[in-house]
Amino acid sequence: MVDKQRLPVQGIKPYEPQDNEAYMNDKQLEHFRQILVAWKAQLQEEVERTVSHMRDDANNYADPADRATQEEEFALELRTRDRERKLIRKIDETLERIRSEDYGYCEECGVEIGLRRLEARPTATLCVDCKALDEIRERQRVA
Repeated sequence: MVDKQRLPVQGIKPYEPQDNEAYMNDKQLEHFRQILVAWKAQLQEEVERTVSHMRDDANNYADPADRATQEEEFALELRTRDRERKLIRKIDETLERIRSEDYGYCEECGVEIGLRRLEARPTATLCVDCKALDEIRERQRVA
């Protein structure tokens, strides 16, 4: 069972397939679409909150240490929002895969990614085996 604390969106229960249920049927696709839409909305709220926070809290401190602290906090928030912006783009791409009915299948080998893996990472595009090989290749390029 998927750890509920690690789900990207709280409040949406993991999908429980019925016996002999076809993989990536309409109910499953709708379940993952709901997760992705809710996740995207949460991320967009964070972006709006950050913009508002930075606008409201942008002070012109006389003390250089206070100014540096504020600038560092803003820089950290902006880096986080940039990662979230990239994640929003990936969510949009995933929603498009759901619309085109390509969702849930590995882009490399075409096998089923699996419901539990998709619950943990709804934007996954690779099965566990292909992802492991991808990570090995990545480590070899870095080394």
